[in-house]
Amino acid sequence: MNPQVTIVGAGFAGLSAAAHLGSRGYRVRILEKNAGLGGRARQFNEQGFTFDMGPSWYWMPEIFEQFFQNFGHSAADYYELVRLDPSYEVVFGVEDRVEVPATTAELFALFERLEPGSSANLRKFLDEAEYKYRVGINEFVQKPGHSILDFADRRVFQSVFRLQMLTDMATYVRRLFKHPQLIQLLEFPVLFLGATPANTPALYSLMNYADLELGTWYPLGGMHKIIEGMTAVAREQGAEILTSQPVASVQTTHGEVQSVTTADGTVYPTDILLCAADYHHFEQEVLDPADRVYSEDYWRNRTMAPSSLLFYVGLDRKVPGLHHHTLFFDADFNRHAHDIYEEPRWPEDPLFYVCAPSVTDPGVAPPGCENMFFLLPLAPDLDDNPERREHYWSLMCDRLSQRIGFDIRPHVFYRRGYAHREFREDYNAYRGNAYGLANTLRQTAFLKPKLRSRKLKNLWYAGQLTTPGPGMPPSIISGEVAARDIFSAQPAHA
Repeated sequence: MNPQVTIVGAGFAGLSAAAHLGSRGYRVRILEKNAGLGGRARQFNEQGFTFDMGPSWYWMPEIFEQFFQNFGHSAADYYELVRLDPSYEVVFGVEDRVEVPATTAELFALFERLEPGSSANLRKFLDEAEYKYRVGINEFVQKPGHSILDFADRRVFQSVFRLQMLTDMATYVRRLFKHPQLIQLLEFPVLFLGATPANTPALYSLMNYADLELGTWYPLGGMHKIIEGMTAVAREQGAEILTSQPVASVQTTHGEVQSVTTADGTVYPTDILLCAADYHHFEQEVLDPADRVYSEDYWRNRTMAPSSLLFYVGLDRKVPGLHHHTLFFDADFNRHAHDIYEEPRWPEDPLFYVCAPSVTDPGVAPPGCENMFFLLPLAPDLDDNPERREHYWSLMCDRLSQRIGFDIRPHVFYRRGYAHREFREDYNAYRGNAYGLANTLRQTAFLKPKLRSRKLKNLWYAGQLTTPGPGMPPSIISGEVAARDIFSAQPAHA
């Protein structure tokens, strides 16, 4: 009989791993803590609104497409993609905002308008970003990160300097551009990686290629459509998926996992265990002390990506002038970053982001209504209380009102807040983080928490706290990389 694999967590990484393992003949069972699938990409419905709870930016469409093609499908079998144009809007002030166009010609014209002569440097920047993207996606992020020897491959080694692993993003951008708005526009995508541009390798300008060249997309019906498609594929490959089954303990003998026990006392024997849930929680709260690789001190010394204050909002009317994505950069970027990374505290004058998917997809709101999502990045581990949430809700509404010309608050008939407390409760998120482990130079590639346990020979990890890092595409890749590593160590009998 083929080996039984138990996967903890039904997010992008867990579903990706399940599909790949199932296709190779493993018997796969997923144990999901929550009642709904998708991890941070869960969805909920309230008063006629459909709210995506987490990721809202669809970048790198070929990563999603490749996942489905691996199993004889296409993303189009599960959802319809729409390219956004403009991709998003950036608000720099009350009367100072920039729409980022979807076409390359309009993008170059935008750069020339803001900084005459900058289009030549933009071409250079995007060409280098494309190289990093192709090598990074096809080579770099596909490595399991066991040690530096993973990167001894001549092609990868020769690319290290062209990939700009040793240069930070802030320095790199400022060598090419001087206009502050262009600098902010090019630096903002790395915020999804959980660190400041000054602490993020310039390798990650590959995110700009994904943003500016490959485009910003949206799956009609919401981001959860991706999860629905991946779930269908995993089940097609034989995976059994059980919800409301938080894993409480792991039973081991002689350095090997024997079974896992869920909170209701059910014992699941297993040959292989893959944790695609919160790495820290699983190690420090689920495994016995003797089976842990990392200490609590190790985790305390990691740089975590930010947490977030979120509001899911339903309005009883449409809002003229809204874009699908709007970034509010009408505050001091460096000051807000300092309040997240250097001196963690609630920010005095924050940047934030508003998503209005009903602008593109009226079906996610009742007729004539607007579906909105507010996100304010915060340091992890902050004291969170209702008074603070109300303060920042008012602050964001005030600045949105300046942008659109009227106050949305009288039109709100549904609102749900979400921050550190909920991230801990729903995902066991270490320190209440929203995005996982920051992709700093000291936490990149083989310097991340390892994908394979050194203590238990049949325990693996996947997801945003290990290789290759946070985000939807990296998490999908993480599940595939973990599955390949299991193949190489413990091939199925099929």
